[in-house]
Amino acid sequence: MLERIREGSQGTWATVILGLVILSFAFAGIGSYVNSSINSAAASVNGQDISRDALEKAYQNERARMESQYGEAFAALASDTNYLNEFKRGVLDRLISEKLIDQAARELGLRVSDAQIKQAIVQMQEFQIDGKFDNDRYLLVLRQAGFQASGFRDYMRNDMVRRQLSKALIGSEFALTSEAQQAFALQQQTRDIKYFTVDAKSFESEVTVADAEIEAYYQANITRFDTEQKVSVAYVELSLDDLLPKIQPSEQELEEFYQANIANYKKNEERRVAHILFEFGDDESASLAKAESVLAKVQAGEDFAALAKEYSADTFSAEKGGDLEWLTKGMMDPAFDDAAFGLAAVGDTSAVVKSEFGFHIIKLNDLKPEQVSTLAEVMDDVMGKIKTQKAEEELYALQQRLAEVAFENPDNLDEVAAVAGKSIVTTQMFTRNNPPEALADARALNAVFNDDLIEQALNSDVIDLGDNRLMVLRVVQNEAERTKALEEVSAEIKQQLTTQAAQAAARDWTQQRLSQLQAGEDITEQLASKSVTWVEQQQVGRNDAALGQNLLTALFKLSGDEQNNASVVDLLSGDVALVQLTKINPAPSPETNQLQNLQQRLASSRAQLVYGDLLASLKASADIEIHQLN
Repeated sequence: MLERIREGSQGTWATVILGLVILSFAFAGIGSYVNSSINSAAASVNGQDISRDALEKAYQNERARMESQYGEAFAALASDTNYLNEFKRGVLDRLISEKLIDQAARELGLRVSDAQIKQAIVQMQEFQIDGKFDNDRYLLVLRQAGFQASGFRDYMRNDMVRRQLSKALIGSEFALTSEAQQAFALQQQTRDIKYFTVDAKSFESEVTVADAEIEAYYQANITRFDTEQKVSVAYVELSLDDLLPKIQPSEQELEEFYQANIANYKKNEERRVAHILFEFGDDESASLAKAESVLAKVQAGEDFAALAKEYSADTFSAEKGGDLEWLTKGMMDPAFDDAAFGLAAVGDTSAVVKSEFGFHIIKLNDLKPEQVSTLAEVMDDVMGKIKTQKAEEELYALQQRLAEVAFENPDNLDEVAAVAGKSIVTTQMFTRNNPPEALADARALNAVFNDDLIEQALNSDVIDLGDNRLMVLRVVQNEAERTKALEEVSAEIKQQLTTQAAQAAARDWTQQRLSQLQAGEDITEQLASKSVTWVEQQQVGRNDAALGQNLLTALFKLSGDEQNNASVVDLLSGDVALVQLTKINPAPSPETNQLQNLQQRLASSRAQLVYGDLLASLKASADIEIHQLN
């Protein structure tokens, strides 16, 4: 069949048809690309665009950060297109907020000087080695992050202006000492109490639930009795780790790989150089003349380090006599690189060199020659890489073969298991919310609960689970969703209604005891009839987890006067308690640092609220237009 198609595609009419198809693409498709903007806006904020490129870069950076932090958990979420759309929208919302803050900062006249930017860069730990700024590391990190030096300075300027605004808001918020004292007194206050707990189950014998109540509850809550779909799955899983033990590279393969990748086992020549930089300025020829005059001083024997401190425009390195520390080839501008690595001996100085940054005079201060590790020294690494490479090739070939046999034999996994050299695993019945560990990946679950796969009882495609793991699966048993009949859940409903009614009865009984207490009556006899006793506890704090959150919340709402010194509380266990406040213990006097820390927290909390209000206000008054994200 393929041969006939190939022959047909070479005829005269096929050529004509193909030409018409190409023309239709040219007019309909290519024209739309030509007429569209390569960097059209994702959104506009008060007339200023946020480009699609900026959104895509921010989105990819945030996605990479999430993948690094949450690993497979995020990968599972990312398999959902709707989630990724919401995720991208969240990134765009952040960019819109940043744009609004930038605009507000400009309107307020906030600025950052070049000197402030330079100082901030020098102090960033990312660019430091042993606690000191390192110019080589600075340039390397920028290059890895895709920044030019000028672009990074612009990024820093915007970020620092935003920080100015946020710091201004934070700096304008404060908390009075009296407020901190009051907050401390409330937080650290303790209470003496007594309470009793009533077992709701003891009231169940007094409760009757009619059949009509059960049916009414069933009809009112019928969706609660819907079952989840359940399946049993057979699968074959193959991973790179299954193939690695079978691979044993020959000595020739080891040697050939080593020679082909010997650059990876070289420690490149390193040179420690110093330079004196003369920026082009407004008059490039004057800058060149100045560089030539300083070079003459170097050649006359004057101290290079002293001249660098006096003349170099690279203030970072000038402070160290122009020293750029250790460089490898390719780290610097090509012209600079060629000159630095063209110096023959330690102590040699270059002629004036022109780069994109200006004119340089370069001196070689030290030299570490290239070092090459022997095959024996790197044998483990070479062996591991060859095995991995060959295993990946084999896994890829097996993936193609697995896809073929899974399709050719769609109603069983026998051939798939034979090709993979693995056993077929069959699971117990499970729902989408409690899958076996091997099938917990969203990509596997999407295949498992695919309606077509279930209805036709066919093998899945080869599923790439990431991390060099492949799987082919098929659903062997399916239990569809359904609503349980009243007869199936009648006992369950009756027990639930009985429990609710018993708790209500316990609450009513306890409420009656509270009324008696507030009337000054003795309730000892009533408590004894239910085998209930008071429990006393002193100095209970707000964070006393032993009492339970419901009881604590109710306790610290009590004021202590006669009509508000006790409360009935529903406990999470289903029982009911009555708690009575017997004494309020004032907080100890705060230490100075405690009070100061609390003042700072109160001020910070208020500042965050103010910052949020500012953003909300800017958004409310802004002209924001969001275009199609994709």
